[in-house]
Amino acid sequence: MTFNRSISTQYRPEAQARTKNPPPFSSLMLPSLALLIAVSSTAARSQDDAGLNDDVSAPTTTPFQKDLTDSAVDKAVNYLVSQQRSNGAITDKSHETTMTSLAIMAMAGVGVQPSDSDARGHAMRSALAFVLQDDRQDDKGYFGRRDGSRMYGHGITTLMLAEMLGMGVDAEQDRQIHDRCQRAIDLILNSQNVKKSIQYRGGWRYNPEDRDADLSVTIWQLMALRSAKNDGLQVPSAAIRDAVEYLKRSYASTIDSNGMPDKRASGFCYTPTGRSPTYTMTSAGLLAMQVCGEYESPLVAGAADWLLEHPPKWKEHFFFYGTYYYAQGMYQRGGDHAETAQRLVQEILLDKQQNDGSWQAESGQESGVGKVYSTSLAVLSLSVKYHYLPIYQR
Repeated sequence: MTFNRSISTQYRPEAQARTKNPPPFSSLMLPSLALLIAVSSTAARSQDDAGLNDDVSAPTTTPFQKDLTDSAVDKAVNYLVSQQRSNGAITDKSHETTMTSLAIMAMAGVGVQPSDSDARGHAMRSALAFVLQDDRQDDKGYFGRRDGSRMYGHGITTLMLAEMLGMGVDAEQDRQIHDRCQRAIDLILNSQNVKKSIQYRGGWRYNPEDRDADLSVTIWQLMALRSAKNDGLQVPSAAIRDAVEYLKRSYASTIDSNGMPDKRASGFCYTPTGRSPTYTMTSAGLLAMQVCGEYESPLVAGAADWLLEHPPKWKEHFFFYGTYYYAQGMYQRGGDHAETAQRLVQEILLDKQQNDGSWQAESGQESGVGKVYSTSLAVLSLSVKYHYLPIYQR
């Protein structure tokens, strides 16, 4: 028994177009992640064997010739592998389940598979086995208690499992991923249904039983629900719809009865009562709205335009967190938004990468979280050129 996603069309990464006005919450037929990575990895290895990847500064002449971003990603993945502990966890600070899940997503996002026979594949297998240990998830399905990461970590780990479904090394591991993920999804759904005032309905907060909500925690749960629904897990469409409505209430501009904001360019706030959009929350809201099929929403257009006016800055309070969403959200938007974002993200990150392949935040709360956190998010930000993970495909 396996849970691989089906292939609906021939996969052509550079030519794939975004579907206009999709059914907002229908299950998507997504390409097989294993097949996509295997094809690209095989071609890349062939180029390596031929000696075509030696000069990383040379102009790109083939789809698989390394450029500076590829080289930066290679160094970063090597760094993540170097931080793996004997129990399989990949972390340099605390929140080991969550950090390991972020590292798994980062590596999968650039083509590493648990089935690979090299050191990276072994690291992925060990990391995934660590997250799947019985003691990582409590009897209610919660991942956020054991490592102290609360609902932030729970959403991240659940999203990782949903994205890795069908990527286990064997049928038994795929069953484990499926069962752990469904239990985690059930907890997210139960937490959403805790009685809340109308402004917080559809959202989530730090703990499963909390009666308020914020956008930062909500986005991770929504992304996990969307990915799990794509997989065919039991996710009611109403849960995603209610979460999207919470997102809309977190938009900074007043929205009229026709759903039109009073400002052309605006963004998202940390809570529904806010009126001052931030780079991080606007980036998060932009990605989540599109992942849920709201491509043509005026809120999406307004957020993307607002981000053109408020580009990423290295000293941003939550630079890595916001830039992960920014890179993926603007990529989804396409056109000039995507091109501008990819250029800016590459310029900043390539300049700030440390000699060991890692990134380290220099300001705000992120500075104390550790290099595995910032490096994983940096790799996910740079991974738009590969778009292997189904949740981030257009």
